[in-house]
Amino acid sequence: MEIVCVGGGPAGLYFAICAKIRDPQHRIRVFERKPEGVTFGWGFGFWDDVLTSLYANDPVTARQIQAASGLWDGIEVQISDKPTAYLGGYGLSMGRLRLLEILVARARQLGVELHFEREVTDLAEFADADLVVASDGINSRLREADQVRFGTTTDTGRNYYLWLGTDKPFGPFQYIFERTEAGWIWLHCYYLDEQRSTCLVEAPPETWHGLGLDQLSPEECLTKLAGIFRRHLDGHRLISQEDQVSTVTGLHGKHVRNARWYRDNIALIGDAAHTTHFSIGSGTRLAIGDAVALAEAVDAHGDDVSAALRAYDSSRRPELDHVQEQALDSMRFLEKVPELLDAPGMDPVQFAFAIARRLGNRGARWRYYLHLATQIQLLRAARGKLTAARRMRAERRRAKNEGSAAQGSARQMEDAL
Repeated sequence: MEIVCVGGGPAGLYFAICAKIRDPQHRIRVFERKPEGVTFGWGFGFWDDVLTSLYANDPVTARQIQAASGLWDGIEVQISDKPTAYLGGYGLSMGRLRLLEILVARARQLGVELHFEREVTDLAEFADADLVVASDGINSRLREADQVRFGTTTDTGRNYYLWLGTDKPFGPFQYIFERTEAGWIWLHCYYLDEQRSTCLVEAPPETWHGLGLDQLSPEECLTKLAGIFRRHLDGHRLISQEDQVSTVTGLHGKHVRNARWYRDNIALIGDAAHTTHFSIGSGTRLAIGDAVALAEAVDAHGDDVSAALRAYDSSRRPELDHVQEQALDSMRFLEKVPELLDAPGMDPVQFAFAIARRLGNRGARWRYYLHLATQIQLLRAARGKLTAARRMRAERRRAKNEGSAAQGSARQMEDAL
């Protein structure tokens, strides 16, 4: 089968890997407009379910991703100079550039043809392709060219944000809220590696413009933000990828939904098919899930591309509806942060619990009592031990399944050759 992927991010690359493993006879070409080794963004956050999926589909890639990943353990909520509130949970994270390096190397090893600095403007040049995968991101040109047939709708958030890095390695995931003379502004921070963390700065328009962030150069903006969050950065710097422009451009959360993920022989995956607000940390995780689902559908239906795309759409798209609703709930919650923080009687513990419930699931009453218990250091340590035990169980299950997955992949390769 002739397959073309337009976009060389995690979605397109991992689909190419999964499809090539399932059938090495596929000719798969990936076209990426940026140079190799260039990406926007800092980190990729994920959980055990992603590692399990990676090991099930390609243990070679999974081992490298796991080795390059760091762990953040626990969540801390800090509101100005008030006492810290705590939430449970843990996650894995790694640098986006390192993830792409791993996927590019693996794709090349499997025989995928990679073309960098190659912008696709007309699909007529791929008239011979059996399948075209639109993996060209949130502003997908392939999707935008046919919005009506895909049923594209876009909901833009109110708040501004910047995606930054810092050379301070945070341990727990951090929500840090500071009141300025112009209003509230906050950070979402999580660990990337021993030298870095990623930090997303978010603020409502009143604060953003009141602080003059839209009028500052990148250097001036970073200096101002580092001053606002100085007690949390401990003298470490903030780092921007936006160093070739005169002023900083704040972004808005963009919620893209499509009523249909394919038309003719074109399939949407990753951010081209759907977006989720950065506050739920699921963009790359969902892109990997799309890649696996599409590769499985193509493998199951052989040369019948129409049947494969119908199966992909009918099975995968409904799974994302709930996640996108949660992401929208999270975005709207963060737009109400100033009024919540200024509400009479609101304290860090109550606000932290509101953060935990922001995805629209109130949960059982006992969760609130567990949250209160988590504020006590001794009980928090006990909860941490239980979480560590759960991580170890997940690791043992992956180790047990890895051998059979690797043997299955090897047999597939041998049979095809």
